[in-house]
Order: sequence, then structure tokens, then C-alpha cells
Amino acid sequence: MKSKLTAVALAAIVVAGTAAAAVPASAAPAEAEPARCHTADLKAGFAMGDDAKPEMGQTEKQTQAYIWFTNRSKHTCTLSGFAGVDMIGAQETDGTWSLARSSKKPEKMILEQGDTVDFSITLLPVAKSTPKKEKFVPAKFLVTPPNETKHFTLEWPFGGQILKQDGATHPGTYLNPVGL
Repeated sequence: MKSKLTAVALAAIVVAGTAAAAVPASAAPAEAEPARCHTADLKAGFAMGDDAKPEMGQTEKQTQAYIWFTNRSKHTCTLSGFAGVDMIGAQETDGTWSLARSSKKPEKMILEQGDTVDFSITLLPVAKSTPKKEKFVPAKFLVTPPNETKHFTLEWPFGGQILKQDGATHPGTYLNPVGL
């Protein structure tokens, strides 16, 4: 009986020349999610506040440096994941060191126009007396936003040196995801 009533109702709609479609509320279009942030949408730098500077003068423990991204575009965008960070050393033996990622899980960050988000780099400083081949002296950081190919070049402003572990599986110097 139900199918006959449905067929009659559909026939009445077709005969009347009216097309109707039932759309469940759950299928209604959701608000579009903002596009991801591109390098051109952002500016970047090292956090320079007293509580954000790494303690490069000590050698007993790891310390953190923070790099920020600010949305300078006129639209909202998202960042999610890890930035790419390549350190360029000041010593001729340093070369370039692509930093490993932590095991922390990234979260999606939504940046309105003018919003800033940062990420930390954990560093393992060493004494100046450490042999040259065992230390890396940072000079520049090439910082690529998540899922991008163009980078920012940032001068390392904090001095010091870190234990050279560019070939280590679990180095004492590594980066965390954006927003963490």
C-alpha cells in the first residue's frame, strides 16, 4: 500500500510539472572550510620574548626556540602538520641539517587575518669546547610552511651551538608540529 501511495504522489508531482526533491537536513551544505595557508599568505620569524629565547648558554638540558607564522593575507586559512626546517651551519664542516619531526600529532590551526601560530624546535646545546666535528653552529634556518615548497630564510639570532646529530635516528634536536 505504501508503494502505491508513493507512486501516486510522484505521478502527481510530475503531472503538475513540479520537480521536488527531499534533502535531509544532514545533507545540507556545510560552511566551506578555509583553504590552507600558502607561503605567500604568511610571514615568519623567531619568537624573541624573554620567555621564548632558547637557553643556548647552558649545556645540561634541552631548550626550545620558537618560530611563528602570521597570516598576512586578507582571508582565513589553515595550517596543519609540520613545517620543514633545514638548518644551515656557520662552520664549513656543518653543511645543512634537515630536522627530524617529533612523534606529536598535528592539529589543524585556523588563522584569521592577522592571527599568529608558532611551533617549537627542541635543541640540545653543547659547550664551546666541544670538538668541531661534534657540534653544529646554526647560522640560517630555511623554514617551509606545512604542505608548501617555498621557504622563508631566517637568520639564527641566538648564538651557541648544538650537538651534531644530523644522522641520528632519535636526535636531541627536532621540531614539533605547528600549534604545539
